[in-house]
Amino acid sequence: MGNRTRRWAAGLCAALIVSMPALAGETPKRGGTLNYVIPADAPPSFDAHRETTYATIHSAAPFYSLLIRVNPQNPGSTTDFVCDLCTEMPKPTDDGTIYSFKIRQGIKFHDDSGLTAEDVAASWQHIIFPPEGVLSPRESHFVMVDKVEAPDPTTVVFRLKFATDAFLPALAGPYNWIYQKAHLDADPRWYEKNILGSGPFKFADIETGQSIKGVRNPDYYHPGLPYLDGFVGIYADKQAVRVAALRSDRAAIEFRGFPPSVRDELVGALGDKITVQESDWNCGSLIEPNHKKKPFDDVRVRRALTLAIDRWGSAPELAKIANVHTVGGIVFPGAPLAATSEELHEVAGFWRDIEKSRIEARRLLKEAGAEGLSLELLNRNVDQPYKYNGNWVIDEWSKIGLKVTQKVAPTGPWFEAMRSGNFDVVLTGNCQNVVNPLLDVQRYLPSYGANYGQFEDQKAASLYDSMLRETDFTKQRALMRAFEKHVLDVQAHEIFLLWWYRMVPHHSYVKGWKISPSHYLNQDLATVWLDR
Repeated sequence: MGNRTRRWAAGLCAALIVSMPALAGETPKRGGTLNYVIPADAPPSFDAHRETTYATIHSAAPFYSLLIRVNPQNPGSTTDFVCDLCTEMPKPTDDGTIYSFKIRQGIKFHDDSGLTAEDVAASWQHIIFPPEGVLSPRESHFVMVDKVEAPDPTTVVFRLKFATDAFLPALAGPYNWIYQKAHLDADPRWYEKNILGSGPFKFADIETGQSIKGVRNPDYYHPGLPYLDGFVGIYADKQAVRVAALRSDRAAIEFRGFPPSVRDELVGALGDKITVQESDWNCGSLIEPNHKKKPFDDVRVRRALTLAIDRWGSAPELAKIANVHTVGGIVFPGAPLAATSEELHEVAGFWRDIEKSRIEARRLLKEAGAEGLSLELLNRNVDQPYKYNGNWVIDEWSKIGLKVTQKVAPTGPWFEAMRSGNFDVVLTGNCQNVVNPLLDVQRYLPSYGANYGQFEDQKAASLYDSMLRETDFTKQRALMRAFEKHVLDVQAHEIFLLWWYRMVPHHSYVKGWKISPSHYLNQDLATVWLDR
């Protein structure tokens, strides 16, 4: 086990001391119903194993349990994990390749059937080794797993092919809901349309396109939780409707987040009745050049595109109008593996001197025979932050003589154009949940399923594989810097823009919820209470 792995294991054991949030001296009040708005008309399905959208998480996470989770008291941590269904965090054995979890006894699914290690193992087998015809978007997060076994009703064992620091953060992901083995055996797609968990709330009702309701689970296995009697999640895909719901107190919170203008509007209208929680967001915007289209198959052109963009000078102004904020590389800002400012300044597009950078961009375009290049930017028909980023980048590119038009497409056609390769360059993103840099950067691999740039690069794949298997932190960090330099600079496969910024205004009577760097995390509502 490497030094970094030992430090993580020690931190995990220490985290067991506090498995639920301390509430800063406040005594939680019991009862009441939390009304919140969900920025969608409906989730595509209720099966978190197959979905990638917050609409599924915000609708149904309160009904389900996880094996382990990010500590709700410290939801931004990359190392602080606690048990949910397990009794204690295990120390890995066999050089970090075997993790054995003991499962709590007496837990019931909401239909009163007992939950055992077999249900936990079956859920994980469904995620890691999905049956034919079953989608599992996070299957690649578990390339290190060889087997998942339940040797007895109280034990689940994960056997890894190799030790890696990426495993535990992946295990704590918010989509890894524990399902009933009997339903998975009978129909592996049963959970797409049905809800049955063991979490803090029981499913009560759904009105399609209107709301979903849950009521307190009196048999919940964490003593004293949840505090709420229930919740109502109100579907509202239009921002104006969600803002009006908060202003009128028909809803207390919207968990995804609003742009600066809405934050300021709500604070101005409601004063101290509104509390605002803010955090860097584990979402980054990027531009992918289509490597199968000329001249974007030429690395000189791709490097010119990134060199033209003034991230350092533009970020403060953009942050006033859009939910973007922080200049950074491919690793979430503040994470131990993230580049420092000094290290970023060595990467194309992040140089200190923007004029020097643009001079180099013009030189590269001339050398490639692409001076005055005309191109089309494909963008998503979503204001925050897609349209803001698109307009910004087009203006930046005009400063090196490029002639850019923008094609703004609804989400469906936007995805279809990316998948079919029908674009010059596309503005897209990389949103992850638990901050897990070793897995989050899979987005920049040639083997990644959403490699819409259609590039091939054996060196990038080799660097990543070495980094995933390296447990010595110093060596791991050096490999991350080499990987980042390679994909953003040497080959300029991706043009990373800015990290998003999450702003969640909510009524001040909502207590016990802490913002995290992801709108997928901390959504089971078990610790939320209402001070009124």
